[in-house]
Amino acid sequence: MSYQSSSHLFMIEPKVFYSNKQTADSNHYQVSHKENEDIDAIKDNALKEFNNLKNQIEKHGITVTSMIGSDKCPDHIFPNWFITFDDKTFQLFSMNAENRRLEKTPEMINFLSKDYQLKGDLTEYEEKEMFLEATSSMVFDRVNRIVYAASSSRTNPELTKKWCKDNDYELVLFETESHKGSSIYHTDVFMYVGQKVIGICFDVILPEYRDLVKEKVSQFHDVFEIEKSQILDFCGNSLEARNNANEYFIIMSSRAFNALSENQKTALSKYYKDIIHADLTTIEKYGGGSARCMLNELF
Repeated sequence: MSYQSSSHLFMIEPKVFYSNKQTADSNHYQVSHKENEDIDAIKDNALKEFNNLKNQIEKHGITVTSMIGSDKCPDHIFPNWFITFDDKTFQLFSMNAENRRLEKTPEMINFLSKDYQLKGDLTEYEEKEMFLEATSSMVFDRVNRIVYAASSSRTNPELTKKWCKDNDYELVLFETESHKGSSIYHTDVFMYVGQKVIGICFDVILPEYRDLVKEKVSQFHDVFEIEKSQILDFCGNSLEARNNANEYFIIMSSRAFNALSENQKTALSKYYKDIIHADLTTIEKYGGGSARCMLNELF
């Protein structure tokens, strides 16, 4: 049986954490720290939040492997520069910000290489200013071999088309508009794919693409609709995972959980044994990413 979701997740413990100036232009969800703010305190709070989320996930029987990040990488807590596949291969991707390119450390690549064979590496495209930021740029329907991708400065349409063609994935490519009027930087901000359900905000997709996406997501899945206002609370930045007993969970931040209506929580309970959530206030504020951004899947 093919699985959409993994029972083994990868996380990176932050050695440093602060608002990354190199990502601020495209990430409309992060806040720059003020000059008088204590950077060490921000990092300490982020580390507490990291550990709380990790502990919550592990409490539900889901395996988590973590490594310690680099002091040169303020966004290392977001391991969205690689993807693993169930044929035990992995691939590396091209990152927009220069300090995010440093996240592909030899130590982490060597770790992945113990269990996975390197099948593809898009790092060379960084010098060509063509970026495709792995699990954040592309939201995968792994069972049906479909990639959903929203074009942006971090998700180059031509490189996305090339990757999907080379890897035999059908591509559903479309455009979006954020609350600030430009493209949403990552597709995983507003959608996720589960074994039986897809969570998605249609309202941020430009009207000319909306019917196409609606038709495609409903072809193999039930659809859980997320409201446009809930994107600001990171409701779309969620990830499905399963434990060793093959029980399914959806993982999100407490901010996202609290932004869901009771009807929405009831709807999700049809698909998930529980909603795993933890307070990620600091990480969301200064990193502009939430639970899904902090997790990568080891298949």
